[in-house]
Amino acid sequence: MSTDPAVEADLRQRAEKRLKARRDLGAHILSYVLVNGFLVAIWFATSNGDTFFWPMFPILGWGIGLAFNVWEVYSPEPTEAKIQAEMERLRRR
Repeated sequence: MSTDPAVEADLRQRAEKRLKARRDLGAHILSYVLVNGFLVAIWFATSNGDTFFWPMFPILGWGIGLAFNVWEVYSPEPTEAKIQAEMERLRRR
């Protein structure tokens, strides 16, 4: 285990950032479910389920944004090898 204060501070900052991103994602998912559930309830209450399902537009649109949010939070961080390869590619430009 590293005891270098700079390394520990960097790890702590990265860990806090990742935990905050996960908490924010949870809030995003909760608001998505509640708001879209409310829209479906409005649709059902006003149409008795026999008209065009208009809530699909916000569900799909917001769902795309939610999918990108999930990708951002859970996609793996680049490895050192990938970072070095990208740096080398940029040097050759």
